[in-house]
Amino acid sequence: MKKMLSGFLFLLFCAGFLSAQNQGDSQSEGVVVFMYHRFEEPKYPSTNIRMEQFEKHLEYLSQNGYSVWALSKIVRYIVEGREIPKKVVSLTIDDAYKSIYTHAFAKFKEYNFPFTVFVNSSPIDNDSKNYMSWDEMREMKLFGAEFANHSKTHDYMLPKEGELSWKKRIKYELESTQQRLHEELGEETNENPKLFSYPFGEYTKETASFIKDLGYVGVTQTSGVIDIGGDTKFLPRFPMAEAYADMNGFVLKLKALPLPIKEITPKEEPLISSENPPTLTLELKYPLKNLNCYLSSGEPLSLEWASETKVLIRAKKRLEPPREKYTCTAQAKEGRWYWYSHLWIIK
Repeated sequence: MKKMLSGFLFLLFCAGFLSAQNQGDSQSEGVVVFMYHRFEEPKYPSTNIRMEQFEKHLEYLSQNGYSVWALSKIVRYIVEGREIPKKVVSLTIDDAYKSIYTHAFAKFKEYNFPFTVFVNSSPIDNDSKNYMSWDEMREMKLFGAEFANHSKTHDYMLPKEGELSWKKRIKYELESTQQRLHEELGEETNENPKLFSYPFGEYTKETASFIKDLGYVGVTQTSGVIDIGGDTKFLPRFPMAEAYADMNGFVLKLKALPLPIKEITPKEEPLISSENPPTLTLELKYPLKNLNCYLSSGEPLSLEWASETKVLIRAKKRLEPPREKYTCTAQAKEGRWYWYSHLWIIK
């Protein structure tokens, strides 16, 4: 895994050295949000980060002039159309595992950084030893933590049954946890705005729209920068786990910019129905030199340019379940990168 990811970063840097500076760098810088899960739990390498790595992340933010905001504050600025200053970043954590309290909490307090934890309430109510308790969360709330909705049982947000049934199931999953957050942490918890992180990062166009209708802002696990004018059903985050959380990768993503996209096809539907590998079409706001796209493994994708700003992107072989991403990057000024990832769900 490390070897594949290192190869991906190498391809990114090689593409940059070959490119001239792209135009349009005056566009919105967007906002970078990082996502963590477990801390110092090496049995789970795909979701764990070593504390040595995590401490270096916080130290870099502190020493290089970054402002760490709670995710709710960032979303309020976006919804209200307010300008977000440069070098603002948010730190989020999914699932409310115990190691947040036993390992990460002390470091957040040391640096006085706010953070957002997405909670699935069922294992907490069942006193699972692998998850934090409500008492521990109340303590963390006193020191800058905020808590948001990650569903009751961490169920898939995909329609597995008839429309009435899946809507009832998803509504129950969200409203049950929202109620428990209110009961345990206060009625103001996760209300301004309501934030929801999709379990497994999965959704469909219809489930995302339904969740929006329930009043929630949707947060994904798809790598990328939040475009200030983007859709609040699909706010991206950069996942951080030990295999790809070294400082080079962290800083590369911290300084990333939203890819200047005018239109995406398919726009909101990640679920692959028939065509596999699927075709992603991007219409850019202006031409970009040396745009390159990759699978999660770092394997290059095929790019077919229909015009200077329209490109058709396709993998060279079938995508394997359960999910995959097309990630596209291009070099901007000062060693920074435009970045966009598109989720595919293969069932």
